[in-house]
Amino acid sequence: MTHFQQSLLAASPHRTPPPIHLKAMPAIELLDNPIWNSLSTAHRNLAIGNELAKCYPAEIGPLSGLSEQTPAAYEALRAVVSPGAIQVLFLEEPPEQRAGWTLIRSGLLSQMVYAGSPKLEPRTAEPSMRRLTSSDVPAMMELAKLTEPGPFRNRTHELGAFFGIFEGSRLIAMSGQRTHVPGFVEVSAVCTHPDARGRGYARTLMSAVMESILQDGDTPFLHSFADNHAAIRVYEALGFVLRRHFHLAVVKNEA
Repeated sequence: MTHFQQSLLAASPHRTPPPIHLKAMPAIELLDNPIWNSLSTAHRNLAIGNELAKCYPAEIGPLSGLSEQTPAAYEALRAVVSPGAIQVLFLEEPPEQRAGWTLIRSGLLSQMVYAGSPKLEPRTAEPSMRRLTSSDVPAMMELAKLTEPGPFRNRTHELGAFFGIFEGSRLIAMSGQRTHVPGFVEVSAVCTHPDARGRGYARTLMSAVMESILQDGDTPFLHSFADNHAAIRVYEALGFVLRRHFHLAVVKNEA
């Protein structure tokens, strides 16, 4: 853990006191365990698991949720994923070594919630932007492999609306939706081809995703590595505020 992460945790182990208006948002406590609660509510039709552990199908992605951070929950997760499978968890406490699991990566995540106007300011017009469909999956996979915006697989686009910007026939930037609990939808997979960075595409695409969420009566939220200062500045400019922190655990099932 970096010195920055240690100092941040010393000031606030898990939650940063949110603005008063965030506290007043109905059901915002569901974001304290977003993956688990997404799989227990809006995405329950996609959930694989039981009362202790749930995950998305492997073709959608490795996100997994635990009801509690206990040995029994880790064992329950092992029972529903394949041997050698790599899973991603957002935890209250720093990850510990668990029987049958190898910790591959850890880090500190910031959860941010949109606290701006229900109606966004008009975004920069981008003629080549459109909503992505299943026919775009190969291009989405190629861009995600190049830019590594987070877990992205051949059915990730089924989690919600995705938007992309094209240069000719080539997809050069995209963003979309991920976890979903009542009242809140996550903005995710924000990525731009290295050749197209610096043009404001991330902000334009995020605004499109946020508009689609707000139009459905929900509130956008997102997760970022806590030391990704450049990204966080963009998110703050779009109206997101820090709510709390999680410990990321990327683990491999050694069964």
